[in-house]
Amino acid sequence: MTINVHGYWDFALPLRGKKLLALMVVAYAIGVSTLLFQTLTHNPILTPSLLGFDSLYVLLQSLLVFFLGSISYTSIDPIAKFGLEIALMFGASLLLFKVLFSKRSQDLTRLILVGVIFGVLFRSLSALIARLINPDDFVVVQAASYAQFNTLNPKLLGVSLVICMLSAIVVWRWRYQCDVLMLGKPQAINLGINYQRLAFGLLSVIAVLVATATALVGPVTFFGLLVCALTNRITRRMYHSERLVLVSLVAMICLVLGQAVFEQLLNMAGVLSVVIELAGGIVFLLLIFMTHRRRV
Repeated sequence: MTINVHGYWDFALPLRGKKLLALMVVAYAIGVSTLLFQTLTHNPILTPSLLGFDSLYVLLQSLLVFFLGSISYTSIDPIAKFGLEIALMFGASLLLFKVLFSKRSQDLTRLILVGVIFGVLFRSLSALIARLINPDDFVVVQAASYAQFNTLNPKLLGVSLVICMLSAIVVWRWRYQCDVLMLGKPQAINLGINYQRLAFGLLSVIAVLVATATALVGPVTFFGLLVCALTNRITRRMYHSERLVLVSLVAMICLVLGQAVFEQLLNMAGVLSVVIELAGGIVFLLLIFMTHRRRV
C-alpha cells in the first residue's frame, strides 16, 4: 500500500486499496474452491479447472469477438459481460451436475471425466474460431485468454465481494460436514450425512467461486493447486475450520506478494499469471511423482 508512493496519497491509496481487495477476493475464491473440490474428490492433485471452466471462459470470449468484433467487444458494459460469464459458466456446470450427479448416478469420477472431455472440446472450438477471425481480433482473444491482475475493473469488485462473502457464510456452516466427508462416502452416509445434497451444494459453491474468479481476472489453472499444496504442508490438522482460513490466507499472501514483486522489483517485466502457472505445474508434477512413489 505504501511502497514507492511518489505523489499524492489520496490518489495512490484508494487505487492500491481496490487492487489489493480484488487480489484478496480472487485468492479466496480460487483457494477455497480448490480445497472444497479436493475434499469432495479425496484427491490432492485435482482442481476445479478439470471441469472445463477455463476453456468455457476462453470459448465465450472467442465467440463474443467473432460475432461482435474487437471494437464492439471492448465497448461492452463490464457489468453485463461479467453477469453473462458467471451465468453461463454456472448454468453449464449446474446442468452437468444435474445430469451426471442424480440420485441414480452419483459417480464423481465420471463427472470429472466428462468435464475433461468438455474442456478439450471447448479448447478445440476456441482454436477453430481463432483461425476464422482476423489478426487484430485474435490479439484481443489472446489477451483475454490469460489472467490479468493489473487491469481489474473496480465496478466488478463489489459484486465479486458480495458473492464471496455469501459463499463464505455457506461454506463455514458446512465445515463440520466437510470433515466427515473426508472419511469417505460410505462412512459419511453411515454417520448421517446427506451425501447427494452436500455434494451438489459443494459443487454449486465451487462453480460459483470459480466462475467469479475467472470472470474477474481470467483463467487461472494451477494457482489453487499450488496454495492447497502449501496449506497441506503447513497445517497440522485436517479440520476445515482451520484449513478454510489457512488456504485463504496462503492464497492471499502468494498473490499479493507476487504482484508486489512484479510491480516494485521487476517493474512489470513479465506476467504474474505465467509464473503462477509455471510454479503450479511444477507442484502438480511433484505431487504426481510423490503419489506414485507412495503406491509403489
